[in-house]
Amino acid sequence: MANTVSLLFGVHAHQPVGNFPEVIDDAHLRCYRPFLQTLHRFPEFRFAVHFSGWLLDYLLQKFPEDMALLHEMVARGQVELFGAGDTEPVLAVIPEQDRVGQLMRFSNKLEAKLGQRPQGAWLTERVWEATVVPSLADAGIRYVTVDDYHFLCAGKEAHQLDGYYTTEEGGKPLDLFPISEGLRYRIPFSIAHEVVDYMEKLSKQGNDACAVYFDDIEKFGIWPETYEWVYEKKWLENFICGVLASKKVKTRTYKEYHDEVRTRGIIYLPTTSYIEMNEWTLPAPVAARYADLVAREKSTGRYEEYKAYVRGGIWKNFFSRYPESNWMHKRMQVLSLRVAGLSETQRTADMLDDLYEAQSNDAYWHGLFGGLYLPHLRRAVYNAIVRLEAKLDRISPRKAGIPTDFDKDGFDEYYLYNNEIQAIVKLNGYGGVCELDDYRLNHNFGDTLRRQAEHYFEKIHKNKQGGGHSGGGITSAHDRIAYKHEIAPSDLLADHQPHGLFVDSLVNYGKYLSINNYRLVKTTPASMQFRAEIERGSITKTITLAGNRIDAQYTAGQFKGEVMSVRLLLAMPCCDGYAGRYLDSNNKTLGGFGELLAMNKTDRLILDDGVLGGHLIFGTSQPVSIYTAPYFTVSQSEAGFEKIMQAVEITVQFQIGDGALSLWLESSQGNIKL
Repeated sequence: MANTVSLLFGVHAHQPVGNFPEVIDDAHLRCYRPFLQTLHRFPEFRFAVHFSGWLLDYLLQKFPEDMALLHEMVARGQVELFGAGDTEPVLAVIPEQDRVGQLMRFSNKLEAKLGQRPQGAWLTERVWEATVVPSLADAGIRYVTVDDYHFLCAGKEAHQLDGYYTTEEGGKPLDLFPISEGLRYRIPFSIAHEVVDYMEKLSKQGNDACAVYFDDIEKFGIWPETYEWVYEKKWLENFICGVLASKKVKTRTYKEYHDEVRTRGIIYLPTTSYIEMNEWTLPAPVAARYADLVAREKSTGRYEEYKAYVRGGIWKNFFSRYPESNWMHKRMQVLSLRVAGLSETQRTADMLDDLYEAQSNDAYWHGLFGGLYLPHLRRAVYNAIVRLEAKLDRISPRKAGIPTDFDKDGFDEYYLYNNEIQAIVKLNGYGGVCELDDYRLNHNFGDTLRRQAEHYFEKIHKNKQGGGHSGGGITSAHDRIAYKHEIAPSDLLADHQPHGLFVDSLVNYGKYLSINNYRLVKTTPASMQFRAEIERGSITKTITLAGNRIDAQYTAGQFKGEVMSVRLLLAMPCCDGYAGRYLDSNNKTLGGFGELLAMNKTDRLILDDGVLGGHLIFGTSQPVSIYTAPYFTVSQSEAGFEKIMQAVEITVQFQIGDGALSLWLESSQGNIKL
């Protein structure tokens, strides 16, 4: 029998929930459309495809003629559809009932919209934990793809990874295909005929060996340099023709191979993801040591032999690394439990829509792509959280005033809420509001991201010239060093002060003494009072909700004549865009959110945000000094290092007098008309 290898070729297409329409349209123009059009011309080239549910809905509505090509390829047996969670959650970090619900919803959607119910599933970010096996099996999934690295970590040798294996959890089986790292790094970056040559060398006596490729379709047109390379220079067409002309490589769908070839045997994989992810999950100092270790092993030529034993972190480390990610995740979990506790008649489809959108993975982590660092992705999660919470409160109101440490950081949180707004205060000594939700705007004004050290900052410090590449093909985004914005050393300094609203300091000869020993002394259904004991006396702060307004009142008579500073970091959707502006009490435009402002003896500042479709009025009971500035972080993306505005930073300074001083925020729907 001739030496042959079955190419199981799959692509994964995904856009985050809440991504900008113009970004998706551009991705479709440069990637999804030309990819489908090219493959449609070669019906004998079989492959698998996974479009995440939210993206598929968008493309079906916006580009039905292109989705008709996909439907036709499914109907003629060229394409196998892969399932997943509908909103592309990391299955291992959402509740079990939501795993099955998300998987079933997407399988139903594929069957209804494209005429095929999936038997295989794309595992988001290839995050593997054995706990997901029963959920996948219960949802009718027979097999998934994970990296060959997963198998190496379980003790398999590279030459053994030419078929699929079977695992089980609680007696429920699932088959596992090993994605080839060699193919993942070559496609589409190496010259097409070299990739075909590489696959031909994988063939052996008999025809039951397979070469598994399943990776982001965005590499075929969206990553830097790839549109010209893949389509204008015809890499994809050359690759397809090379495969079809080969006597040693034949394309098959995963289902065809799975139905015709038996498992290689039982296997149990450790908790892991792909190699790059295992580095991204580590805190900066540890990630640096890990990267140094990998570099040393590569320099000695030992890495390929020992990489299975050079293990980084796991995906859930992102919750430990980023308090903001952990906060969102635990907020989502609490709401999931509330939804699960409803009766069948109370639980509605739109509640599940909101819950599933809140589980979309992208906003919870950061690696090569912006992810958590992108405010609009976090905003989409919070929009869903706030919408769902309002619906649940109308059906089954919460008990107010019960402190609980729901994010497991060692500090209780205290909720104040009414039908219009909600304030959550973390009882960590700072007395600040860590989340401020407007139920009418479906927005969390406390959704900001603190600057912290990142491992890739070392690349910025060491290299300001951009990346290079030698040899044939093009540079992968993993290897590029580029800059979208000018990065200054001050942009990389970590912010050690908690984010939130009404975070206080005393100003003494230009030095800021952070007040971090507030203790809760009194509560009512609509207010909470804190007191901080300082050497020279005490400061009392009372936070009150009334309608659409939150008020922070300060009394510090024993510090009369001293200066107090109050910091507010506010998430304004417009960020430094054209539709965000500051107005004075006469509705006169003072500047945009990206500008620096300094105002003395004022008692009113309006923040009008066209993207939000609403505005905030910041007021004081007596004239104060107000300073505004944009708050930026530095992150990496496939296009290079960039500065991203996370929040509007407002600093209020006033001289302490005999009486109380109040600072307040009032949120409203609609924009200010000039």
